[in-house]
Amino acid sequence: MAAALAVVLLTLLISWTAGPLLSPADRLLRAVAAATVAALWLAAAIGHVAARRFDSPADIDAAAGGGIETPGVRIANAVLRNTLEQVVLAIPAYLALAWVVEGSGAMIPALAALFSVGRTLFWANYARGAAARAFGFALTFYSSVAGLVIVLVALVGRLL
Repeated sequence: MAAALAVVLLTLLISWTAGPLLSPADRLLRAVAAATVAALWLAAAIGHVAARRFDSPADIDAAAGGGIETPGVRIANAVLRNTLEQVVLAIPAYLALAWVVEGSGAMIPALAALFSVGRTLFWANYARGAAARAFGFALTFYSSVAGLVIVLVALVGRLL
């Protein structure tokens, strides 16, 4: 988890110092693009659950409410739930950054890239257990929370 936090902080530092100042409209376009990436991860997770429900007659019966989910369907559902939770954090973070933080032009796509890398690692390592998926989870989670914290600090700074 600490390694993922370090990656997020380093990425934010680089994107903050290297990014151009963009107009509010251009920042919003980047936020919409980043939100679309997050929404596509959710769509992929939903599609994965749907596909797994038709892997076997047992999966079809379970989907119809007449049986017990197989391990593959349980894993797909768990990944879907976690992806939904992460998307709920990420999309407001991207939009708020675009609206509030003038220097967020490079930060928003960088956070979306971290989100995607984190989701990939989480999904690919889910079946191997909590320790194997922790870095992917943390990368996804910390990138969104960092964006929200930056917005909060910027808003407090404007009020003071």
